[in-house]
Amino acid sequence: MKIIELKKIEKRDLKKLLSRPAIKNAEIYNTVKPILENVKRKGKDALIKYAKKFDGLKDDRILIEKKDLLKAEKNLSNELKKAIKLASENITKFHELQGNNQYEIETMPGVKCWRKFLPIENVGLYVPGGSAVLISTMLMLGIPARIAKCKRIVVCSPVKGREVNPALAYAANLCEVDEFYRVGGAHAIAMLAYGIEGVKKVDKIFGPGNQYVTAAKTLVSVDPEGCAIDMPAGPSEVLVIADESAEASFVAADLLSQAEHGADSQVILITTSKNFAERTINEINNQIKFLPRKEIVKKSLKYSRIILTESINQAIELSNEYAPEHLILAIKNPERVINKVINAGSVFLGNYSPESVGDYASGTNHSLPTYGYAKSYGGVSVESFMKAITFQKLTKEGLKNISESVIKIAEAEQLLAHANAIKIRLTK
Repeated sequence: MKIIELKKIEKRDLKKLLSRPAIKNAEIYNTVKPILENVKRKGKDALIKYAKKFDGLKDDRILIEKKDLLKAEKNLSNELKKAIKLASENITKFHELQGNNQYEIETMPGVKCWRKFLPIENVGLYVPGGSAVLISTMLMLGIPARIAKCKRIVVCSPVKGREVNPALAYAANLCEVDEFYRVGGAHAIAMLAYGIEGVKKVDKIFGPGNQYVTAAKTLVSVDPEGCAIDMPAGPSEVLVIADESAEASFVAADLLSQAEHGADSQVILITTSKNFAERTINEINNQIKFLPRKEIVKKSLKYSRIILTESINQAIELSNEYAPEHLILAIKNPERVINKVINAGSVFLGNYSPESVGDYASGTNHSLPTYGYAKSYGGVSVESFMKAITFQKLTKEGLKNISESVIKIAEAEQLLAHANAIKIRLTK
């Protein structure tokens, strides 16, 4: 990783400094569109064809029965069961406090308004299962869906071979999912969005995936026959802000842990100390030798960089412009600057708050906005699985009280039928 001094960078080059790996959208969309159209038109036959080609599906059976999930979890060690159960409990505790922002107000005499949250009935959860089976994603999506009381929770995850991963099965059972299909990729997104024979379409799709899954989600979200999605997404990322109080070995480990997600992941270190930057590079070079996914990590580090700033405030300004998925403040007394953080998916404070705990078990959700979308999106929450409906009820007196204002505005907009809907009631 190269050390770049911010003071030597021209303002016109700052955008390039904070750029992310380019996504070849046009090329990917051209690959994904025919898959979506085929599943949309031909249904299950097309889905199975793609599942055999891309997922390694061995037969025509795509649904994993509840009994199969229960059978699979019996092969899970008690140690891993205990770890998943702890993560599940913490995620539940954190998310149970969400999703109940309902209120009622009388805005003026006789005019009562209120808001009610209701669960989205049918939700689809995409759980990646390619280079790594993401057990944690099942928990991060399934638990808030369950707390929101979604009527139907559908999971799609590619299964290599015939048997589902025991840990994934255990997590699915903890989340009380209703349907589990062993398909992945763009074709799984198509099934969720459009439905096929025997599988009803969902109303909203959640979950991360590779560039093809992301493209498929984007395309179905703008198709009137498709469905909503949680958020736009790109490759995973972490930005660490560190001063001399940080531990170089900790920061190196954090950067590497994010880099191992994929070759297009991005990690950035912003520090006020050149000495610390050099020590971190040494630690990265030492630690990378022992990683089984080191080839992926090396590719990721090509997109990564270390930026040297003159102050922590300057570092935070850069971070807010970048808007990272994960932000680690490995600085002395990080609480003093958290009010200055305005663009980030999830923030980790101090030397003993590694991003890994948020990925798995602290309780917060790891389905977060990437690729700069933290400027306008928050992470997945219970509210993501719900929609708010507003209500109003007016008495006769309330209608009289508000009528003049409504009529004047409607007439100013030249929408006279709107005004008449008030006037006709007043005459009665």
